[in-house]
Amino acid sequence: MNRIYTRTGDQGTTGIHGGTRVPKDDIRIEANGELDELNCHLGVIRSMLTTDGWDDILHEIQRNLMTVMSLVATPADGRNKNPNSLPEDLVVKCEATMDILTEESGPGLHFLLPGGTPLAAQLQLARAVCRRAERRLWALNRQDPVPEAILQYINRLSDLLFVMARCELARQDWPEERWQAFAYKNQR
Repeated sequence: MNRIYTRTGDQGTTGIHGGTRVPKDDIRIEANGELDELNCHLGVIRSMLTTDGWDDILHEIQRNLMTVMSLVATPADGRNKNPNSLPEDLVVKCEATMDILTEESGPGLHFLLPGGTPLAAQLQLARAVCRRAERRLWALNRQDPVPEAILQYINRLSDLLFVMARCELARQDWPEERWQAFAYKNQR
């Protein structure tokens, strides 16, 4: 019988792709932990869906996040040996989805208070976790280069989650609780 526990982490280290062991608080592990938490939040959101509308989108995001985590777990000098790869059109597809959803919910020109419907609130929580993951990825990038496509995708993904939260509010005819306008967007 294969066991889930190995006891190899009992001394504060964990294995990364390629077999190297690093401290459990290594920035690479921190970044992957944030991505893992984001993926779990997306699973909660998928469990809340009552229609199929976003399940396919969220399922694809979750699968892409697993690939992202695999690539992040691999030091840059060994990434060519990692068999996992992301679709080349990942960022473009994310932006296209946002454009479609923005057509439905209208332009987002304000900071919003997270909340509204339970689904919108969960999407906002996932957005915040995504932003935290992005910060950890940039910290890792200073030590060991992270593929540009991953940095761009995680940035766009947080935007997509914001747009999805707004779209959920619009679909439920729930008013947005606006805080203030985005100064940088309204100055153009």
